[in-house]
Amino acid sequence: MSKINWLKSLGWNEDQVEDLRYAGYAYIRQGKYDIALPFFEALTVLDPNSSYDAQTLGALYLQLNNPVKALKCFDKALKLEADHAPTLLNVTKALFMLGKKEEGLKLAHILEREPDREIANVAKALILAYS
Repeated sequence: MSKINWLKSLGWNEDQVEDLRYAGYAYIRQGKYDIALPFFEALTVLDPNSSYDAQTLGALYLQLNNPVKALKCFDKALKLEADHAPTLLNVTKALFMLGKKEEGLKLAHILEREPDREIANVAKALILAYS
C-alpha cells in the first residue's frame, strides 16, 4: 500500500506547513500544550521526514503525561536524526516517568558529558533526582 502525499493532495507547499508549525509553536510558548498537540500530530503526517516535528510531538506528549506515546515519537525523531541530544534528554525523562530508572540513569550518565551545558546540567539534575 502506498503512502498518501498529503501536501500534494491538499495542494499545499512548504509555506503552509511552516504556518502550521509557527501556530503550533506559538501555543507551546503559551504553555497550551493540549492545543498545540493536534498541530504537531498533523505536521508529522504532512511532513513525515521532519525530525523537529516528531521530537516536538514527543515533547508535547511528555508534557501531557503520556510517556508511551512520547517514546514512539522520540524513536521516530532519532531515526531521522540520530544522536540528537535534546531528543535523547526527553527519552531519558520518559524512561523515568515509566519507572525505568536503570535505563534512564544509563542515558543520563551519557548525556552529562554532552558539550551543550544546558543538556548536561539537566542530565546531572536527573541523576541527582533519581539516584
